Amino acid sequence: MDDSNPAESAPWDEARYQQMQARAEGSNLDPVTLLATDYLNHFNEIVMLLEMVPDMPEILDDAKEWQPKTYVDHFRSSTIADRELAVDAYPCVPPKYKQPFEETVGLINALIASTVERLDAEVATGEMERVRESATSLSRNIQRLMDFASAIMHGTTKTLAQSDIDQMMDV
Repeated sequence: MDDSNPAESAPWDEARYQQMQARAEGSNLDPVTLLATDYLNHFNEIVMLLEMVPDMPEILDDAKEWQPKTYVDHFRSSTIADRELAVDAYPCVPPKYKQPFEETVGLINALIASTVERLDAEVATGEMERVRESATSLSRNIQRLMDFASAIMHGTTKTLAQSDIDQMMDV
C-alpha cells in the first residue's frame, strides 16, 4: 500500500510505536494496533449502494464510480478529529497487524470490483431476481471481509484460510 509517505517505507521502530501509543491514548485509534475503524466507512458506502442495486438498478452507475482508497488517503480526506493522528500512526502499526490488514483490504477491493462487474452483467440480462441473490450474497461476503478487517484493527492476528477466501471470491 503506497501512500506516498517516505515514513511509510521506513522499517518498523518499537520506540516510535510506543510514542505513538502514548499519542493515541484517548483517541479513536486502537491502543495496540494504532488502527482506526473509521476507515471501514469507506467500504460501508459501496456496500450500501450494492445492496440497493436490485431495487434501483440505476444506482449501479454510482457504484461504478466508487474507487478504493488506501488507509492513509482515506484519512487525509476525512473530517474526523483524529485524522492527522491516524495518518501519522500508520507507519507505526506493528507488522503483525499491518500485513494481514493490508491483505484483507486488498481482498475487499478485489471483491468489490468483481461484484460491480458481475452485477452490471446481471442487470443487463434483466433477471432481477438473480441480481438480488447476487447482490445479497456478494454484499455479505464483502461485509464478512470488513468484519475480519475490523478484528485485525482490534488486535487479532488470525488470518483467513485460502479456502475461505476462494469461496468468498467465487460466489
